[in-house]
Order: sequence, then C-alpha cells, then structure tokens
Amino acid sequence: MPAERPRFEPAPQPAARPAGMAALPGEEAVVAAREAARSAASLDELRAILERFEGCNLRQTARRLCFADGNPEARVMFVGEAPGRDEDEAGVPFVGRSGQLLDRMLASIGLDRTGAYIANVIPWRPPGNRTPTPQETEICKPFVLRQIELANPDVLVFLGGAAASAIVGTTEGITKLRGRWLKHQVNGREIDALPTLHPAYLLRQPLQKKFAWRDFRQLKAALAKGG
Repeated sequence: MPAERPRFEPAPQPAARPAGMAALPGEEAVVAAREAARSAASLDELRAILERFEGCNLRQTARRLCFADGNPEARVMFVGEAPGRDEDEAGVPFVGRSGQLLDRMLASIGLDRTGAYIANVIPWRPPGNRTPTPQETEICKPFVLRQIELANPDVLVFLGGAAASAIVGTTEGITKLRGRWLKHQVNGREIDALPTLHPAYLLRQPLQKKFAWRDFRQLKAALAKGG
C-alpha cells in the first residue's frame, strides 16, 4: 500500500448564486467542460478548475464542491454517482450513512481511506438528492474521466449502475452487472473495473449486502494478485 496521504480538506465555497442565473446551454457546457478538464495537469489543478467552473447548473444550488477523499496514490479508486446532503455540507464524498457503510465495507477487506481514493461522477449535490439529469451527467463526465486519468489507479470500483454507465457506457442494470469485471482505457492501458451495489442501495435493501460482500472479496483478491 502507498504511504498515507492526508485526506482532502473541503475548501470554503462561495454562496450559491440565485436560481435565475442560468448555466451555459447544453452542448456549449459539455464542450467547455471537456476543454477545462483536459487543461488540468494535476488533481489539484482539476479541483481548482471545478471550483471555478460555471457550466453546470448544480453548482448554483449546492453548498460545496465534493471533489474527492482518500489517497490519490491508492491502487483502487471508488466512483459513485453524486453527493447527498451530508456530503454537500462537508464538501467530502461519502461521509453520511452511505459513507459509514462504505468504510465498514473497506474495513472488511483490510482497507480504509488511506488505501483508497473516492469520488463521484457528479461533484455537486442535486437539489433534494434527485437523480442527475443526462445533461448534468454529460457536463460533469469529462471531469471525472480526467480525475481517473490523473489518479491512474490499478482498479476502479463503480458504486452503482449510474457510475458504470457514465464511465464505461454500459446500459445493464446494476443487479445484473455487479460482480462482472469490465475494462476502462486510461493513459494507453486497460484498468480493471468492478461494478458493485451502491451503499445507499444496501441501506434500503440490506439482504443484498451478501452480493456486495462477494464483490469486495473479488476486489481483495485482485489487489492481492496485483501486488
């Protein structure tokens, strides 16, 4: 495992702008996001770019940017869909009940947040925790793809079907997709990617935890095999 790195501290965020102040229109915002994400040479630069980015309407209503948590040099990176209320208040992904369950899941295979890097496809909380729209996902996707490139993990874990769909384009539901290894091209190499059930889903459906446990045992074996 890499040496322990300090966890990210949330940067102070500006007050939300009035709802009437519109973001860039659809395709223009996606193009702007792609160009902005491509310009980042480091994770710190990418975070600073996102803090200034005006192209996504979710920034107008979110309290804080939720960029990442954990160790960016870790061999495994977890990607969920979007922050919730607790994450929006803290500016850190997976700190509420879902995050607490994720911590227990990590502990079950001998990991904690010093040995994992954690992010979301959407870095701002959608109002009322609603599902992000396809347009919001397309605007935010270039940033998480660049985040994966810059972190360059050995293994990706998609927490839920939305993350798997956004990043590798799969259309299958998570209950059919989970536990099946996928591939994601990064920096000229293939990264193994494992979809599993989102902790929020497991809180609603605790009987499904046995399947997530199987997935995490696969993850443990893959990390052990890779050294």
